[in-house]
Amino acid sequence: MRIHPGPLLRRAWVGCCALMVLLGPGAPATAAPTAPSPEAERLAFVQRYRASQHGGIVRAANSSITCRTSNTSTTPTTPTTPSCADARGGRTAANDDFDMFYIDVDRDPNTYNSSRGEVRLPPGARVSYARLYWGGNLRVGEQKPPKDNGRVLIAEPGGAYKEVLADSVVGHRVTRDADAFQASADVTELVRSSGSGLYTVAQVNVAMGRSAAGAWGGWTLMVAYENPAEPLRHLAMWDGFDTLSTGLDTLLTGGGQRIRLTGAALPERARGTVGLVAYDGDRGSPGDSLTVSTGRGPAVVLGDAANPRDDVLNSTISQPGAVLAGRTPAYTNTLGYDSDVLELDDEIGRGGDQLAFRLVSQRDAAWVGALFVAVDAKP
Repeated sequence: MRIHPGPLLRRAWVGCCALMVLLGPGAPATAAPTAPSPEAERLAFVQRYRASQHGGIVRAANSSITCRTSNTSTTPTTPTTPSCADARGGRTAANDDFDMFYIDVDRDPNTYNSSRGEVRLPPGARVSYARLYWGGNLRVGEQKPPKDNGRVLIAEPGGAYKEVLADSVVGHRVTRDADAFQASADVTELVRSSGSGLYTVAQVNVAMGRSAAGAWGGWTLMVAYENPAEPLRHLAMWDGFDTLSTGLDTLLTGGGQRIRLTGAALPERARGTVGLVAYDGDRGSPGDSLTVSTGRGPAVVLGDAANPRDDVLNSTISQPGAVLAGRTPAYTNTLGYDSDVLELDDEIGRGGDQLAFRLVSQRDAAWVGALFVAVDAKP
């Protein structure tokens, strides 16, 4: 994460070299121009972080765009399309059903989108690693320039905005209907010093409007931690960027995204969690699923009350079995952004020597960006 001081702070801190600089009240939420991060159409999934330690992984997340309620253009085009308010509340609806507009909760005139999510660390936890992911669609009713893909603002609980720049290659792929990207950055020091609470992320480079592809975008903050009071666990994070195979292509090639944690001895009756970040999954469009296998027995399809087994990419930000609270706003249907955490219990109860995940989409033209796992390890 690289930080560039705004004009007000630059005058006050001439000659200082700092990794992080607060933007004071009234300071512009913009920074001096920087060279854009390198981009690639596809980023292969790679392991970003791994540890075996007493502890776990938590995350905060939110969407950056939602349907517009104050414009008559959002009137449903068919009798079966719910209102924007009903869609936000959880009714089946897709982002292309609506005119979409930015979420902006911070009351800062210098930001055009912002949302909040809560990091909940257990007592006694110490942050080992934290990474912020953000992404969206740049082409809807408007076309956003990609030069800002690798930049967002983040404010820790009670703090002011800091600029975050992507510290690795940005995934950016243009298709017939969408112009999609994901970026990420290491924010370990910020989260380690700030701890639990509400984090605000602003200026995610997403486009508003209405199109066949729909508007979508959001952010997820993943946090791995140590805690001597918790079981020994395998912790891992992976990230990349690509579309998921769809339709006949998936059936013929056995496609989708495959992620494997090897060299991980799992005890019998092991338990854990798996989390994923994905874009443009539509609620009510079955055919997408997440499976897990341990090398003992067949793969098992994952799901819960918030994420049906045949529609896991259903525009939710969830914790096991329920929509995640502790965020502003806390819409049930995020209209194209998924940041989900599901339990691993009976599915891995036989133990094994690996964890293999496969995420597929046979209906949605979805994009996958990140996955994490925290699972019991043999002592």
